[in-house]
Amino acid sequence: MPHPTSAYDHDVVIVGASFAGAACALAAAQYGLRVCVLERKADPGERLHTTGIVVKEAIEQTWLCHMPEHLQQRVERLRLYAPNLRSVRLAAPGYYFLTTDTPNLMRWLAAELRASGVDLRLQQSFSHAVREGDGWQVEGAGRCAYLVGADGARSRVAQRTGLGQVRDMLYGVEREFDGLHLGEGDALHCFVSRHFAPGYIGWAAQNPTGVQLGLALRHDPVRACAPDMEGFIEHVRGVLGIAADISPSGTRAGLVPCGLPDGPITGHRLILTGDAAGIVSPLSAGGIHSSWRHGWAVGDAIGLHLRGKGPAAEQVARRVAPSFRRKRVLRWAMDHLQRDWPVNALLRTAASRRVAEQIYFHRRGVRA
Repeated sequence: MPHPTSAYDHDVVIVGASFAGAACALAAAQYGLRVCVLERKADPGERLHTTGIVVKEAIEQTWLCHMPEHLQQRVERLRLYAPNLRSVRLAAPGYYFLTTDTPNLMRWLAAELRASGVDLRLQQSFSHAVREGDGWQVEGAGRCAYLVGADGARSRVAQRTGLGQVRDMLYGVEREFDGLHLGEGDALHCFVSRHFAPGYIGWAAQNPTGVQLGLALRHDPVRACAPDMEGFIEHVRGVLGIAADISPSGTRAGLVPCGLPDGPITGHRLILTGDAAGIVSPLSAGGIHSSWRHGWAVGDAIGLHLRGKGPAAEQVARRVAPSFRRKRVLRWAMDHLQRDWPVNALLRTAASRRVAEQIYFHRRGVRA
């Protein structure tokens, strides 16, 4: 099949090789397009900003269904803790999460890109791009028909091209404990606490290599502060069965969007996706499934459009971007109304459980 944009060096250049960028690249490659992915890291599995916890829909409805079994662990329940550490266990028939060996999951995704004919350029950062004719001239990569920014919450593509930027953020830290086992390893443990996690939660989960334990809070750029991980670990040590003398084997940290960009996510043959476009639940900060779906839709639309079979991909990208309207209302409440005492008092009530089910299971939950 002839290339529809033979005057260019690439049909599409994608900045960022995480979930949204990988999905976009794989979708576009299926049309025989010349896809180039720029990834600033030398190793896709290093310096991660994601928990790697994947919901059922992402596994069953996306390319991630091909993920090797040794990289995943199934978690079918959720235990929700009040600030006083009283808890309730939630589950939903047929529903589950997967925790992952996330560093090796990202390396597997990189191998999938290369196996699909994608030109993956590790250790190559995006610096600048300018409009040239009907496409883009990308510094260090050449001319392309489409430029896609999948480069995270602080998107350099958005900054350099004048697209909208996400301003509302959470800041999260996650510690890894290789070889550690939780007493209740079949549950995702979530901790509500305004003291330790204002605007968000703490969490712990068993994964294929050990335990991941994290904490996130609403990020204030004026009075930025890091989560109190040491205090939080001490707070939950007893209910999780974590010994006092155990040390973490690794740390992840970074900003996570919880709001929409302050401007457009598209320009002429220019598209943002994933965290760069705010494609993240404003309440739970879960973004793997929604980012993958949006990235795939963008790559598919680029392929169709360049083959003369579909509308401009920019139009599709805007149309399929989720609005999360209901969850934005709950985000406002989390930011302005969160208090510890109502959660302590009401955690086990039917109303509180229904809210938790909406957040975690989309109201499919039943109590266990």
